[in-house]
Amino acid sequence: MRQNNQLGVYVLAIFILTLVTLISTPLHHYLDLANIVMIFLLVVFLNAHKLGRGPAIMSAVLAVALFDFFFVPPRFSFAVHDLQYLVTFLVMLCVGLVTAHLTTRLQKKTEDAVNKEHDTNRLYMLARELAGATTLGQIFEVVKKYLLSLGCQSALHLVDNQGNFPTLRYEVLMHDLALSALRQSSTLNITQLSNNDSQGFVVPIKSINQSFGVLIVQESAAIPDDYQVNVRKLEAVSDLATITMERLHYVDLAQQTQLEATSERLRSSILSALSHDLRTPLTGLVGMSDSLVMLTETKEIKIHSAATAIRDQARTMNNLLSNLLDMARLQVGKVKLKKEWQLFEDVIGASIQLLKPALVGHPITVQLDPDLPLINFDAVLIERVLCNLLENAAKYSPAEGVIEIRGFVNAETACISIRDHGKGFSEHNRDLLFQMFSRGDTESRLPGVGMGLAICKAIVEAHQGTISAETSNDGGAVVTIALPLGNPPEFKPELEI
Repeated sequence: MRQNNQLGVYVLAIFILTLVTLISTPLHHYLDLANIVMIFLLVVFLNAHKLGRGPAIMSAVLAVALFDFFFVPPRFSFAVHDLQYLVTFLVMLCVGLVTAHLTTRLQKKTEDAVNKEHDTNRLYMLARELAGATTLGQIFEVVKKYLLSLGCQSALHLVDNQGNFPTLRYEVLMHDLALSALRQSSTLNITQLSNNDSQGFVVPIKSINQSFGVLIVQESAAIPDDYQVNVRKLEAVSDLATITMERLHYVDLAQQTQLEATSERLRSSILSALSHDLRTPLTGLVGMSDSLVMLTETKEIKIHSAATAIRDQARTMNNLLSNLLDMARLQVGKVKLKKEWQLFEDVIGASIQLLKPALVGHPITVQLDPDLPLINFDAVLIERVLCNLLENAAKYSPAEGVIEIRGFVNAETACISIRDHGKGFSEHNRDLLFQMFSRGDTESRLPGVGMGLAICKAIVEAHQGTISAETSNDGGAVVTIALPLGNPPEFKPELEI
């Protein structure tokens, strides 16, 4: 079909030149040969402008031949008696060829400019439609519609968290090509894999920080034979799709972060409100239960035991509410550190003394390195940390189990480790130990809601320190807090008088 069209263009050019020759022949008595030459050059120019380069070149050659045969004496013969006409033929041919070349070249540039403007407008429309897309499905539909207008079939394949393409798991070769396109960040030509020799490409959809997938584009069989898929245009489509997917990703991330922050603020507010509202009646309940225990010491054993149980439960509830209130204050940043340069041994001794009733039946060993320097910390808060850790050690240690406390220097930190001789931490939930309401043993019958270690972590991190938990090789849990050494002040010895 295309060959027939090209042949028709050449036939039309011949017909026009023949018609001009027939019209100009009766006029040769009235017009100079120079004017007739201008008529033929005008026809060559028009053919070049309307019919293209090939017909224009043929028109230039044919115009010289027709002018020689019908108008140059002797007429109706290609013989030339005057050599000056050879110059005329040569100039006429050169002018015709140059005119044909310049005209078709200018026309080609005009067509290219119009096509580029058209492509730019279509890409702009594509970008505008993608800007309104809110889901991956909408993105693919917009891209698919655009590529169909280019005569291409397309398929979008997304990469999962493991770096694989679930939709290509049964197509091993295409899966490997898609991975290769992502790794190289370049478009791959897969024309050789096509059964009908149509062009095909694997275009990566990838930003600097993240890979989203690939776009597999296949040339349609219904397009012209000389059509060529523009790779740069495909890559432009890929860039627009990448920008849109990245925008959706960051929008989802921002929404998730905002939701988590809102949930955390709401939880802290609820904890703070509950702690304040319940602490006052619980404080009174603890005081009255203590009085009740003292009043029933001389009474029947069952009554005294019941009063003691009420007191212990009231204290447990009071401690729980204190932990909740402290955690709420730490999370909203209302706790101000009152740091002072002091020794670890003072706060360790105060913690042991404070928890003396809870540590009954558990021998305590304390080992402090002699070169421990002064550390800058809030004694009340660090004491709270040690009390929580000692209480946990006593709670999860067997009867008469030894609790070991060590103080030492490690690199640029001063550390305190507390070790019990229980069963240690479970491997599957060690990463959750320091989260709120998380317990080392979720099925434990021991009282507690999993607030102690979370409070310890918040206090230690407020001191720019770290806290870690591990299970000792020979059994037992070990929790270590590490505080920065800093630059303690120097003490000058007093002068003897």
